[in-house]
Amino acid sequence: MIPAPFDYLKPTSVSEAVQAYAAAGEDAKLLAGGQSLLPILRLRLAYPELVIDLGGIGELAGVTDDGDALLIGAMTTHAAILADPLIRQHAPLIAQATETVADRQVRHRGTFGGSLAHADPAGDLPAVALALDAELRVQGPDGERSIAARDFFTDYLTTSMRPGEILTAIRVPKLGAGWSTHYEKLNRVAQAWSIVAVAAAVHRSDGTITEARIGLTNMGSTPLRASASEQALAGAPATEESIARASASAAEGTSAPSDLSAKADYREHLATVLTRRAVRHAAGI
Repeated sequence: MIPAPFDYLKPTSVSEAVQAYAAAGEDAKLLAGGQSLLPILRLRLAYPELVIDLGGIGELAGVTDDGDALLIGAMTTHAAILADPLIRQHAPLIAQATETVADRQVRHRGTFGGSLAHADPAGDLPAVALALDAELRVQGPDGERSIAARDFFTDYLTTSMRPGEILTAIRVPKLGAGWSTHYEKLNRVAQAWSIVAVAAAVHRSDGTITEARIGLTNMGSTPLRASASEQALAGAPATEESIARASASAAEGTSAPSDLSAKADYREHLATVLTRRAVRHAAGI
């Protein structure tokens, strides 16, 4: 199907984009990588009067060292993420999850920020942002502000960004000594959305898990943290038995959906299994 007619704007600065976006209001859509927006336009599930292409704003792309964190431009493509040595060194969980995103063609067009702003609970990267305690930076008519990942996703395909705001960068704290990460994903076929996925970051000291952060994909209307498992793992020995006990509560507090891919109770089972696997790998067991 052919999209409904719309005006097209390709600004060269964030301020220009913000001004245009704020002025157009609900009649505008932002184009980042376009891998989610273009199918929606073609199906006429959305018919904006204006599409604002962020691809001409060079400052929104790239990965930089920000001291104790990495600063990832929102328009950095998945392919660029995979090729970046800073990501591989300081945030390997992002690289591991990104490798599972769709196919090579999509990864060369899709963007890190676009995936987060789309806020699909079945997407791979929102749960990773939760597990890494990322901070999302946005700019709008009232200036710039930062939003913790745990506060960013508010409902299905919905974020806490205000009207006219644009996601500009993601600040990801570097993981220091003692931290390890792992990503586990179950999908029906290659390149498909996750049925359930788990992003785990684990800190160990002297054979004990001192902290665990676990992000869950497709277990509710937003990406979620497996809080009960995290609490059970804190201070527990890094053993197969303690990890299995803690992982049994991974689905606690979630609202797993039932759809053509899986029933809710199957997703709950998967959450426990994949959490156990992800934590085991991250803990080096």
